[in-house]
Amino acid sequence: QDVEVRPLVEYDSNSLDGILPEIPMWVKNPDYDRVDWLNRFLELMWPNLNKAICRMAQDIAKPIIAENCEKYKIDSVEFETLTLGSLPPTFQGMKVYITDEKELIMEPSLKWAANPNITVVAKAYGLKATVQIVDLQVFASPRITLKPLVPTFPCFANISVSLMEKPHVDFGLKLFGADLMAIPVLYKFVQDTIKKQVGNMYLWPKTLEVPIMDPSKASKRPVGILLVKVVRAQNLKKKDLLGKSDPYAKLKMTDDKLPSKKTSVKRSNLNPEWNEDFKFVVTDPENQSLEVDVFDWEQVGKHEKMGMNMVLLKELPPEETKVLTLNLLKTMDPNDIQNEKSRGQIILEATYKPFKEEDMEKESVDGVDEVQKAPDNTPAGGGLLFVVVHEAQDLEGKHHTNPYAKIIFKGEE
Repeated sequence: QDVEVRPLVEYDSNSLDGILPEIPMWVKNPDYDRVDWLNRFLELMWPNLNKAICRMAQDIAKPIIAENCEKYKIDSVEFETLTLGSLPPTFQGMKVYITDEKELIMEPSLKWAANPNITVVAKAYGLKATVQIVDLQVFASPRITLKPLVPTFPCFANISVSLMEKPHVDFGLKLFGADLMAIPVLYKFVQDTIKKQVGNMYLWPKTLEVPIMDPSKASKRPVGILLVKVVRAQNLKKKDLLGKSDPYAKLKMTDDKLPSKKTSVKRSNLNPEWNEDFKFVVTDPENQSLEVDVFDWEQVGKHEKMGMNMVLLKELPPEETKVLTLNLLKTMDPNDIQNEKSRGQIILEATYKPFKEEDMEKESVDGVDEVQKAPDNTPAGGGLLFVVVHEAQDLEGKHHTNPYAKIIFKGEE
């Protein structure tokens, strides 16, 4: 809807300097570029964007060139040089729309006066022609949609780009120093061809889709914790020639990028007892599984797998400890005849604890606020601490070339 906006006080912008310094510059000067930060970001990213855009342009141009070469009996058309120069596009302004969907829509006004170095070599009928593109100018109004918005960095799973109208593209063509664009018919032909090609590909509602991450996985958030005790294994089959094995177990959640968790190694034991506890974050109890592998530790060479199995989380009743005796298998293929051979068993205790959704409530009793007790079995601290280690900077030391980080929380590394 049209809304009239008027200042509460009429003023001369120059008279505010030094009197009300807390007023933002864009209030004092309506022409102030409020997307300057975005242009600065684009300037820093331009060397990488330049290469990426050139690769995309080559991929788009290949089928178009091939079609026209066949049509006009041209032997080949190739890029001899392809770079968009050192001058990035600039944003003149930005419109942002927030809808009821999980998306963010932006419509920037884009202007680009480039200094490209684009040279195309064409070969036909035994002749070779070199054409150079100069003085490129582009005015465009794209629509950029970030969708869906997800609670995982970078907070959106997909980028789609469309042009709201055919862009204005202007440039010169030179052939051995002659200005080809001085020929009116050729100029109009090139202009119309570019607008048609770009319009056919990306004019709204057609879009250029750039996937960032799998939205089905990005939208999943932690919903509980799986507590697992690896109790023992029994009747394991020896792997070493001397009749000894040094078993240990590895545990990992499916769809989890974290490293597997391992038990200690039990030396020369085919019936090891561990009684070791582990915790796993659960994001999808209906589809996730706990993978369990038993290995024979070797001091030199690859550790040999003694057997494996899986625990489906959907088969674990919430808040109930379940004792599981799993037969160790060669593979998880139910039709694999190698699974008929006995490899021993591993015994686990597993408890799935979903996070409590209830919040602690306050009640007023005789005018005094009383905090109710949290529900039973609520994890200490209320839930899950989730830490992502991104990077380190300016580390000291002359000979330390393999850094790693440790995180210790409540004594657990």
